[in-house]
Amino acid sequence: MKITTIFWDIGGVLLTNGWDTAARDRAVRKFGLDRGDYEQRHAMAVPELEIGHITLDEYLNQTIFCSDRAFPPKAFKDFMFEQSRPIEGAIDVLAEVAGTRGYLLGTLNNESRELNEYRLDTFGLRQWFSVFVCSSYLGVMKPGPAIFRIALDLVQQDPARVLMIDDRPLNVEAATKAGMHTIHFRDSDQLRLDLRKFA
Repeated sequence: MKITTIFWDIGGVLLTNGWDTAARDRAVRKFGLDRGDYEQRHAMAVPELEIGHITLDEYLNQTIFCSDRAFPPKAFKDFMFEQSRPIEGAIDVLAEVAGTRGYLLGTLNNESRELNEYRLDTFGLRQWFSVFVCSSYLGVMKPGPAIFRIALDLVQQDPARVLMIDDRPLNVEAATKAGMHTIHFRDSDQLRLDLRKFA
């Protein structure tokens, strides 16, 4: 059965993960944070952030600006956004796939609304996609099955015609259980080769 729709994860596939452990470690060093206190607060707040129940400002108030700081919220927020970088070659692969005009392309990612929108705008990702399935818009997140059901409902496709590209094994497993074809992303060369199997 021919693939008609491809969902792409953003963090870990097209761009670096937006606010992962390495980025938070850099923030701890740059801003002189108490690592243990911040990580504990982050663990409690980030699920609510990524399903859109709190805003980025509310997350920062719970995790960073719960104490007096020598730096303003904007400085920390700007630092968060600056951690995003393209993964080498991955956007080129996306552009090649889009250039065939053979597929409906969508994003399917876990991310806060503010970071997601920053990344879509800054890296010009909106031009490639017709559907944007993000945890913070929907209130559900990968690897839970609900987000995959919603994604399939939005594109109105048989899951056997849908391909999901993700870097996390648990998300790949969940997409497979939803009936989708999957590619476990490791690098852009591997992705290009794996995509040929579905052409």
